[in-house]
Amino acid sequence: MNSERPESRERPEARERPEDREQQEGRERPEAREQPDEAAPDGGGRPIGRRVFLGTLGLGALGVAAAPVLQRGLESFLAGASDKDPTGLTGLLPNGGGFRYYSVTSSVPRKSAGTYRLTVDGLVDRPRAYTLADLRALPQTRMVRDVQCVTGWRVPRTPFEGVRLSRLLDAAGVRATAGAVRFTCFDGAYSESLTLAQARRADVLVALRMQDEDLGHAHGGPVRLYVAPMYFYKSAKWLSGITVTEHVEPGYWEERGYDIDAWVGRSNGRDDEPTN
Repeated sequence: MNSERPESRERPEARERPEDREQQEGRERPEAREQPDEAAPDGGGRPIGRRVFLGTLGLGALGVAAAPVLQRGLESFLAGASDKDPTGLTGLLPNGGGFRYYSVTSSVPRKSAGTYRLTVDGLVDRPRAYTLADLRALPQTRMVRDVQCVTGWRVPRTPFEGVRLSRLLDAAGVRATAGAVRFTCFDGAYSESLTLAQARRADVLVALRMQDEDLGHAHGGPVRLYVAPMYFYKSAKWLSGITVTEHVEPGYWEERGYDIDAWVGRSNGRDDEPTN
């Protein structure tokens, strides 16, 4: 991905300013927080007959039963449509899963189990390229946390599953001069960084599954980063490279005004409840 146009991706909003509190975000981001229903006008409404009332109850029950299927179908449709939409306008449409789809490029190549590779290199003694099968064969960790966007919305209780990043770092043999980890993505544009101490946390995953399903392309699959206690722009989609470095290198959105240390509720001028 060479250009920098929004498409299907989670995207953090740019640093909030009094004159413009919410710009677009750089990663897969949940839709805006739901607004409460408008209050009904004062006074009673018109009475309805018994048949109408029972019919309404029946439709309501049917809606409840059909909702999960319709929700999955709508989310799948929007993900597929946004993947073919270079304008990013489909990302403005809400979907039942609570996420919108964005990218900083006009298109993102797809990787299959046969073509995907994750490289671990830099200040390590044993560089390696992992296939998807290699990653799946390693011990998996499952976490269920809220996903918090820097723009304010939150998707509660979202399951992620994958390999702890610390396991891959230990396998690579991090050198004494190392102090940070840089992440690159196969969209060709996005990047992120963590300090080495942050990267070694038990709640930082190289994630293979989300919402108890294999990661789909729109959600950054087949492999993405998941940094549970930080705003979602730190959780880089379409992960392709893990490079151990001496110092932290600002990522895509940090270069555009976001905080490098993106702890939920303690950064970017926000006071959200922590997700950890």
